[in-house]
Amino acid sequence: MPRFFIDKSAVNGDTAMITGDDARHIRKVLRMRPGEPLTLCDGCGTDYEAEIAALSDEAVATVIRSAHPNGSEPEVQITLYQALPKAGKMEYIIQKCTELGICKIIPCIMERCVVKLNSQSDAAKKTKRYQSISYAAAKQSQRGVVPAVGEPVSLAEALEQMKGYDLSFVPYESEDGTTLKDVLTKADGVRTAAFLIGPEGGISGQELAAIKNAAFPTVTLGKRILRTETAGEAVLSMMNYEFFL
Repeated sequence: MPRFFIDKSAVNGDTAMITGDDARHIRKVLRMRPGEPLTLCDGCGTDYEAEIAALSDEAVATVIRSAHPNGSEPEVQITLYQALPKAGKMEYIIQKCTELGICKIIPCIMERCVVKLNSQSDAAKKTKRYQSISYAAAKQSQRGVVPAVGEPVSLAEALEQMKGYDLSFVPYESEDGTTLKDVLTKADGVRTAAFLIGPEGGISGQELAAIKNAAFPTVTLGKRILRTETAGEAVLSMMNYEFFL
C-alpha cells in the first residue's frame, strides 16, 4: 500500500490533506483515484489508514479510517556523528542508517576529511539534500519518524554534544582492548546513545587525545578494518541486536 509522510498539522479530525510533491506523485505518477487506500504517517510515530476522498493538481484530500502507533521505532534513540566522506558515500550512509533505525545524523568535520565545505550556503545545500535522502529512506522502510540530518559540526562541538547522551562511544581502528560488545552489555537503562565514525583517513592523534580527554570509550568492531561508509551500519546492526532483538 502506498505510504506518505504528512505534517501532524495536516490531520484535522478524521481528515488529512496531502500537498506538494507527494500530492503530484499520487495524481500523476501513481494515478490513484478516489476510494483507493493509502497509509499516512505524521512523523511522530502514528500511522493513519486512510482513503482518498478527492484530488486536485496540488492537493489530495483523504478520510482517515483508523489510527495506530507505528511500531517500527527503536526504544533507544541513537545519533550518529559521521565524519564527512567523499561524494556519494554520505548519501549511502544516511540511507542505510535510516533503514536500520537511526534517530539523527550529524555530519562532523575532522582533520582528515577529504570533503571541504566552502561556505555556509554550501553546507545548507548539502544538508537539504541529505534530509531528502533521509525522507525517502524512512518512507521506503516504513519508519514512524524521519531521522533529522543536522548541520555539520566540528569535532569539539560533536564531543560536547555527545556528553548529553546516556551512552556515547567512538569506534577506533587501533583499539585492541575494549569491544563494542563490552560497552553495550554493560549499558543499563539507556534511552539515548551516540557514536562517532571517523573519516577515510582515520582519526588523527590529536583527535584521539580529544576523545580520550572527553572520557568516551574507544571500541573495536572486530579484527578487520571497516570503511567509513560501512562502520555506521555495523554499529547500528550490533546495537539493534543487543538492545532490540
